[in-house]
Amino acid sequence: MAGAALAAVLLILPSTMTAHAERLKNPVAEFTGIDKITGRIISFDAYMDETVQFGALQVTPRVCYTAVETEEPKTDAFVEVDEITLDRAIRRIFTGWMFAESPGLNAVEHPVYDVWLKTCKQSSDVPPPETN
Repeated sequence: MAGAALAAVLLILPSTMTAHAERLKNPVAEFTGIDKITGRIISFDAYMDETVQFGALQVTPRVCYTAVETEEPKTDAFVEVDEITLDRAIRRIFTGWMFAESPGLNAVEHPVYDVWLKTCKQSSDVPPPETN
């Protein structure tokens, strides 16, 4: 009897477990930024843990994930954004996850600049930063 119960549990168990999609860790995050004063929109790449300056903002991605090609697109990155103030102080204005499929959800909204995640990728035309 116990064997039958165990067999029943083993048959039910796989159907109740949720599958977790594999995520790919990428070395490069691509962002889009807009300067609201000039109307200029640019895309820029940043390697993980590299700080890239966009206007008065410094953007530093820490990790950037994409779903495997066989899964539904899902791209997210953990990002830190600092602002260089007029008195040259550095002030953190954003720390958190950005989602490429929902750019308005966690984009950086600044009085002059907006920045959001466009995609994560394996390579860039921009050479990687030099490491010491």
